[in-house]
Amino acid sequence: MADGSKKSRPFVWIVIGLLMFGMVGFGATGLTGRINSIGTVGGLEVPVSAYNLELQNRIQSLSAEADEPLSFTQARERGVPDQALQQVIQSRVLDNEIRKLGVSVGDDTVRREVLDTMAFAGPDGNFNREQYRAVLRDNGLTEEQFESRIRDDSARALLQQAVIGGLPQPDVYAQTVAAYIGEERDFTWDTLRPQDLDSPLPDPTEAELQAHYEDNPEAYTAPETKDLTYAWLTPDMIQDQVTVDEAELREAYEDRLDEFVQPERRLVERLSFGTQEAAQAALDRLDAGEIGFDDLVAERGLELSDVDLGDVTEDELRDAGAAVFSAASGDVVGPQPSPLGPALFRVNAVLAAQETPFEEARAVLREDRAAARARRVIEDQIEPVTDLLAGGGRLEDLAEQTDMQLGELAWTPEIRDGIAAYAGFREVVAGLEPDTFPELHELEDSGLFAVRVDEVRPPELQPFEAVRAQVAADWRAAETRRQLRARAEEIAAGIDAETEFTEIGLDGAVAERGLTRRSFLNGTPPDFMTSLFELDTVGETLVVDGEEGVIVARLDAIAQPGVDDPAVSAQAEAVAERAGQGMAMDIFTAFTQAVQADTEITIDQAAINAVHSNFQ
Repeated sequence: MADGSKKSRPFVWIVIGLLMFGMVGFGATGLTGRINSIGTVGGLEVPVSAYNLELQNRIQSLSAEADEPLSFTQARERGVPDQALQQVIQSRVLDNEIRKLGVSVGDDTVRREVLDTMAFAGPDGNFNREQYRAVLRDNGLTEEQFESRIRDDSARALLQQAVIGGLPQPDVYAQTVAAYIGEERDFTWDTLRPQDLDSPLPDPTEAELQAHYEDNPEAYTAPETKDLTYAWLTPDMIQDQVTVDEAELREAYEDRLDEFVQPERRLVERLSFGTQEAAQAALDRLDAGEIGFDDLVAERGLELSDVDLGDVTEDELRDAGAAVFSAASGDVVGPQPSPLGPALFRVNAVLAAQETPFEEARAVLREDRAAARARRVIEDQIEPVTDLLAGGGRLEDLAEQTDMQLGELAWTPEIRDGIAAYAGFREVVAGLEPDTFPELHELEDSGLFAVRVDEVRPPELQPFEAVRAQVAADWRAAETRRQLRARAEEIAAGIDAETEFTEIGLDGAVAERGLTRRSFLNGTPPDFMTSLFELDTVGETLVVDGEEGVIVARLDAIAQPGVDDPAVSAQAEAVAERAGQGMAMDIFTAFTQAVQADTEITIDQAAINAVHSNFQ
């Protein structure tokens, strides 16, 4: 195939991929019957379908990232419509420039792209014109529109290649970065711990404690506190009061019989074949020891997950059930019939039948039914409680006239006990002020609550006597750290390139060799390697705070990466590729922006609003 066709193929596959997901056409009942464009760029219209496609694609991408649907309102808050509009405008700016420059691809290139697209292949694997027309028709496109898109995308690729094709590779930059990343250090280090001090700490004096307290007020300042009064009701509060009769429990048992009475099952893998002969030949190879089942699966181009049926009953295996259930764990049986053709079945485990009698299941059934009934009881109270609050009722009235219970709480964001364990409660309270009228809210377990802020107390330095124990503990930790660091700096001052760490009492010293900037050592702070690589003379020492004490380290050697090292060469190539791509993107973006600045652009806001209405 010609080179021009190959270069344009990624753009064509983007169009084809979106087409097969039903995202290119706007649909017969969409906007295309009324509005064709959302504006003009130079002498070209901006198709409604192009903007709709870009917008829908971005929303779906964000939804996939968040693993939950993204509403159009949320998309608008993130600026997605503006981003989509900018993208389609830039594409049409390039299309307009292409037409001005006379850049195009021939009919043969477009024809080859269409003929080689598997989406348009018939049963024989070759291009089928009826299939081609049907796919386009189902997605609201004509042959002319689709082929025009291929032509435009291919032309854009040619223009992009013309703009950035001559960029030199940033080899010097890449080699410098690779050398920086690959540089190695040898060093020796040890940690001084509290037990390494010459003598235990003395008890702090009153003056020392008072000074530490005054020097660190933030450590002893209580956060903003909201004094709350709340009324709440949860299913657990009334579950024991709910009556569940025997008939209801037996009915629940029958409804969940599949859960309490489970037949014998097997963990099974199924490998199907096109013919009985092929399946038998595979079994013969297994029996002869020529190949294992796993290798047989791989030979078919499959993963074990592709043939895994999980745990199945004999009935679920239909005609193959009897043979499979008569086999032992590890056996392969077959060929046996399956919905996919003759198959070999491997039994991975035998799961015995399980039955939980009604009497044993009674407690679980009663708890579940009581919880469900308690939730219904609470649901029935929503309306009267709401009416009571709307009529000016106080939280105290709720406690007197309903099943809700009254409570008080001095709340800060750190509290996670009682009602504050519910995220819904914390979210509501975080936004409440003293003048906020209590409203009824639901909890995650279907409970209800209403809350009132009685007072907001600003952050306040706690009295010394109230935090004396904490101050004493903090003083000891700080004084221990100070003495350890002083001792570490004293030791480091006496270390040179020839010093043996064990001779100066550092018996736990470790000699590290060949570490790079990307290395990490347990027991060291996150910036330890950065600090170590700032040393540039063998024999230099470093003193830093560690997790368990204070670290003393000495630089033993500096090694530059070898020029012929394959790892360095690979790193340099990767850096050069990333840097080259970044440069190319920056240059092409600058080119596009410059062209756009010289292009007349008009936007039809009414058409854009019409597109948006389809997403709401």
